[in-house]
Amino acid sequence: QVQLVESGGGLVQPGGSLRLSCTASGTSFVIGIMGWYRQAPGKQRELVAAISIGGSTNYADSVKGRFTISRDHAKNTVYLQMNSLKPEDTAVYYCNAKRLIRVPGVNDYWGQGTQVTVST
Repeated sequence: QVQLVESGGGLVQPGGSLRLSCTASGTSFVIGIMGWYRQAPGKQRELVAAISIGGSTNYADSVKGRFTISRDHAKNTVYLQMNSLKPEDTAVYYCNAKRLIRVPGVNDYWGQGTQVTVST
C-alpha cells in the first residue's frame, strides 16, 4: 500500500521559513514526478512546485524565487524549502507522487496534507 507522509508544516510569521518533507513508502514502482500542491480555504487546489525524476523543476509564478523543491531518490523523499513566506501562502500543502510509467488504475498518490499558516 502506497503511503505519502508529510511533515514540517506549522505557524510562522511573515518573512519566515519552513521546510516541508514528504516520504513515499510501499511503492513497488518507479516514481516519476513528485510535487507539492496547496489548497487555501474556498480555493481550488493548485500546483506549487514539482520535480521530475531527472531533476527538472517547475514552480508556480507566485512562489518563484522564494520556494525550492528538491528530491532524494534514495529516500523516496521530496522537500519544499519555503522562504520569505507571505500570509497568502497560508494553505494545506499536499504531497503528490506520479508513476513514471502509467498503468490502468491509480497513477497519482497523495499525502494527507500539512497545514502551513503565515500570520503575526
